[in-house]
Amino acid sequence: MTRSTVFAPFDRIDGDIGWGIVLIADHARRDLREDYGALGLPASEFDRHIAYDIGVETVTRELAAGLGAPAVVANFSRLLIDPNRGEDDPTLIRQLYDGTVIPANYPMSAEERARRLENYYRPYHDAVAAMIASVAQASGMAPFILSVHSFTPVMHGQARP
Repeated sequence: MTRSTVFAPFDRIDGDIGWGIVLIADHARRDLREDYGALGLPASEFDRHIAYDIGVETVTRELAAGLGAPAVVANFSRLLIDPNRGEDDPTLIRQLYDGTVIPANYPMSAEERARRLENYYRPYHDAVAAMIASVAQASGMAPFILSVHSFTPVMHGQARP
């Protein structure tokens, strides 16, 4: 896990917007701003799938390079706020994930929830929307959007087929 006081909520990867393809990676990284510490968790929890989709950042960057396609990659851990959820989803900010309690996520003030939405979730979604709009305009068609995720073979102690 990387911690920094200067923190961009997303990376934009340039590519040929005329191709009509957009790559997105909602769970690419496990990083947090320094002021969040480790959300009250041991550092080892950030090596697990609960913090990010393992391998997705590299896959997305290599796909973008190979295809010459643009991409948007979230730079924050889904344990902070999950960009692959709606703002009204009860799992947007998880208190418990695959048997791990996230101490800094409960209880949470309305102000902290709003801070995470404004500083991470919405900037990422705005970047994705802007990328999609620019690709649509340049290509003259609705873009093909590829959302890159990975799979954990065990969840809640159960093997997944």
